[in-house]
Amino acid sequence: MNCIAFIQTKGGQATKASLEAAGFAVGIGQTVAVVSGELNGDGGLGAVGITRVLQGAGDLDDSQLGRLVSAAADQEGATVVVCAQDHLGKAIAGRVAVRLGAGLIAGVTVAPEGESYTRNVFSGKASAQITGSTDRLVITTTPNAIGMPAASDGTASVEAFNTDLGERKVNILEAAAPSTGGRAPLPEAELVVSAGRGMKGPENWGLIEDLADAVGATTACSRPVSDIGWRPHHEHVGQTGIAIRPNLYIAIGISGAIQHLAGVNGSKVIVVINKDPEAPFFKAADYGIVGDAFDVVPKLTEAFKAL
Repeated sequence: MNCIAFIQTKGGQATKASLEAAGFAVGIGQTVAVVSGELNGDGGLGAVGITRVLQGAGDLDDSQLGRLVSAAADQEGATVVVCAQDHLGKAIAGRVAVRLGAGLIAGVTVAPEGESYTRNVFSGKASAQITGSTDRLVITTTPNAIGMPAASDGTASVEAFNTDLGERKVNILEAAAPSTGGRAPLPEAELVVSAGRGMKGPENWGLIEDLADAVGATTACSRPVSDIGWRPHHEHVGQTGIAIRPNLYIAIGISGAIQHLAGVNGSKVIVVINKDPEAPFFKAADYGIVGDAFDVVPKLTEAFKAL
């Protein structure tokens, strides 16, 4: 089976989410990667089993990227196209599916299982096994769900790929990426420290930052915290924010409303710190500490530093 993996890059290197998608595609069959714009060497794609990379023009809008990926799939005779389930991946996947007349399976969370693909349903409370009924499929993979493939010492050849992409339909006048303070973006973060209104005010967020620094984690928050302006909206995790699947999620001063749980219940390990022993979050926690965050968090931070 021939596959195409659409790869997003940052600084000329494939993003973690795209490397996961590429590894997923390699598990299905012979895979060719498609990249738009600059690439440093093979962008790290050879290490996940990619042997060929088609490099298209840079600075393309979503419509042009859809044409680029579709043309690559037609050229290579690919029956499966894979990309990461993020903002750009979602925008590209639908366009490619329409152009190829393919079925679309979004948000796959488990490595390939024959012709069946697993994805979460009902806000992560259950999973579904889905089998495509079309000759071609477009699949998006949930970041940090499947995991990185085992690294190898392989390298991929890079060749220019030119095709008719049509006229640009969207012009971006200005773009400003949210600052993560050097930490991993939330969708890709393996360690996350999150807090809610139990912190009492933005002036106390230094405790959260200190703990995150000690663990090497990315910071996040509940929706009420971002709504009242204590923290930026790009840190909001939950059903109406960013859905994450880190290896470790530490929730501090968050009650655990169902809307919040829907965005974080894919976490491998959940640690809850709350002074209310009846907080709903404790029912979903792997480990819980009943105590005042202002007493517990500094001690936890010092313990991590000692390790």
